[in-house]
Amino acid sequence: MNTLTKIAKVERLAPTGRPAPKTKEDRHFVTALARGLEVLSCFRSGDKALGNQEIAQRCKLPKSTVSRLTSTLTKLGYLIQVEESGKYRLGTATLSLGSAMLARLDVRQIARPMMQELADATRSMVSLGTRDRLSMIYVENCRSSAALTLSLDVGSRIPVATSAIGRAWLAAVAEREREDFMERVEELDEVAWPDIRDGVERSLEEYRTLGVTCSFGDWQRDVNGIARAFQPGGGLPPMAINCGGPSFNLSRDYLLNEVRPRLIDMVTRLEASLLR
Repeated sequence: MNTLTKIAKVERLAPTGRPAPKTKEDRHFVTALARGLEVLSCFRSGDKALGNQEIAQRCKLPKSTVSRLTSTLTKLGYLIQVEESGKYRLGTATLSLGSAMLARLDVRQIARPMMQELADATRSMVSLGTRDRLSMIYVENCRSSAALTLSLDVGSRIPVATSAIGRAWLAAVAEREREDFMERVEELDEVAWPDIRDGVERSLEEYRTLGVTCSFGDWQRDVNGIARAFQPGGGLPPMAINCGGPSFNLSRDYLLNEVRPRLIDMVTRLEASLLR
């Protein structure tokens, strides 16, 4: 099982990337609600439909419990049961939740014109992302029409520790939060951990000296990218903007020498706009 598979597995076990809180430790924690959210969270973009047994395995819950949860979620519109197979798909109610959240994320509307300008000028893909458990999730994405780019879009997830955008988030958060996060990554794969740790430490130093974090073949062998983090305000956690694409199109030198100053300038202008 590779590291990315293990990350996905851990994310399915607990929405926060940590063991779910125990009811005895927090009387305000509603276990039934948490389990229902875990069921919804176990669906991934590549899943067409999941049966109760598959959901039970992903959520580590008894199948009888899952059956009650999926029945309730179906009645509320958060799941749809496929008549032919009896399996479940995410329902339109989940779409309304996501759409409402994205609509209220003002930073997307402010950032998009700047991101598209950068994408066109650098012939790359420019993405805005925030952390969700052990992944970075894209909340906005702009592509250049002049070049081949990656097949990623809003809602796509990539690992924090090996991607430029994830490393930028790590550079922006407090040291204690970064250490807690890295401890969870180490627990996933002790064999791969030394290389992952070295890559993160190198990127943190690059952030201090270059103003961006880098991933040159660390996430995927044929993908290069650089990223810079910023504080969106409004009580939101740090976010990051990535500029990258296939390595044959975006070389290390091109990204560092030509794209880097443009990215830093774009994020600086974005932060200024958010303060108005």
